[in-house]
Amino acid sequence: MKHDIHIIGGGLAGSEAAWQLAQRGFRVRLSEMRGGGGGTTPAHHSDSLAELVCSNSFRSDDDTSNAVGLLHHEMRQLNSVIMAAAEKARVPAGSALAVDRDVFSAHVERALADHPNITIVREKIDRLPTDGPTIVATGPLTAASLADSIGQATGRDSLAFFDAIAPIVYRDSIDMDICWIQSRWNKVSGPESEGQEGDYINCPMTREQYLAFHQGLLDGEKTEFKEWEKDTPYFEGCMPIEVMASRGVDTLRYGPMKPVGLDNPRDTTPEFPQGRWPYAVVQLRQDNRLGTLWNMVGFQTKLKWGAQKELFRTIPGLENAEFARLGGLHRNTFLNSPELLDRQLRLRGAEHVRFAGQITGCEGYVESSAVGLMAGLMAAAELSGAPWTAPPRTTAMGALLSHITGDAEADSYQPMNVNFGLFPPPEDKVKKKERKLFYTNRAKQDFPAWQNTLRSPAPA
Repeated sequence: MKHDIHIIGGGLAGSEAAWQLAQRGFRVRLSEMRGGGGGTTPAHHSDSLAELVCSNSFRSDDDTSNAVGLLHHEMRQLNSVIMAAAEKARVPAGSALAVDRDVFSAHVERALADHPNITIVREKIDRLPTDGPTIVATGPLTAASLADSIGQATGRDSLAFFDAIAPIVYRDSIDMDICWIQSRWNKVSGPESEGQEGDYINCPMTREQYLAFHQGLLDGEKTEFKEWEKDTPYFEGCMPIEVMASRGVDTLRYGPMKPVGLDNPRDTTPEFPQGRWPYAVVQLRQDNRLGTLWNMVGFQTKLKWGAQKELFRTIPGLENAEFARLGGLHRNTFLNSPELLDRQLRLRGAEHVRFAGQITGCEGYVESSAVGLMAGLMAAAELSGAPWTAPPRTTAMGALLSHITGDAEADSYQPMNVNFGLFPPPEDKVKKKERKLFYTNRAKQDFPAWQNTLRSPAPA
């Protein structure tokens, strides 16, 4: 099939961009190197489109007080294939949107493969195309040959940071005589949660156990960096747990191991009949629909695999843990987008090429998908000869796009999750406790008018 646009990369951003363009009647060639003899990446485990390589969580689904939840809402309004797949693959996770990663990627791939306007080609692209509308959505693990071509086109090296992934534990290897199920402050998932104890498995720690574990993180054998990698910074939103531990003995107790709102039913007294809060806690979140796999929340790590097994089996309740996946570390690259891309995500000096997803410097599954969605909409407008109007900065999409394409300082540009700090402040004074609701209400008022400016999807 002759195509109208070429998309390179079949991750979340590339898949979403392809879907939005195809829905509007444009013919898409979607190139994905995995599965076509082009190799894989240090983080991927399959050939599936839209594979989730780190956590299985899309984070908060609350669209009234959370910026990423608001981004979920806006993407749903635009019939996002990523959000539709996430809903199909949803697993319990309190107020968060977590998914069975295999069900999720299978749904995305099936939707794209069945679409008459999308041709999926398993092939490796080594160089930026010299002409023709193109979206590059190869993610932060772009193949070296294509990364070199991008470097030649931009005239400078990409920035880079390290990203880490957390271990996954088999549910039947967790000792539930020690652990218990509860969501923090007893918040559980939606209307289907009636009678549900909670969405997280909790492993309690005493002060002595925590201090020994903390020391083990500091002493454990870790992945060694190559010489050229030693000055590469970590992304603050996905910090290895041992790096957090090095920042102070209590850092983890105020981060992923905080015990507040969790009543240990194994530790009751007349004063605390529902149970005391432990000194620290390790939480696990369901990772697949069957409930057989559970993800260690916040436990991204660069410990070597042997050290991981030894140390993590000192956690109460995980003494006999069997791991479906151990943690790991990989090097991610991203563009200095405020300097290199224009307001429509086009490469300055080569405007036929757009970039989308994490390679632009956004961080997170949802943000990556949203930038892919916007790149698809931009390309659809350009192909049809229609004017493009960016989403208002008062919306989650507009705030994220503005950060990537010009609001951030190029000299200090770093990956960023969507957050209310990217939104314009209220023009009038708003009480602090009401500010999040103000941001979400304002966005929901402004979003529909912008949505009406878009080229509509093609008739079925």
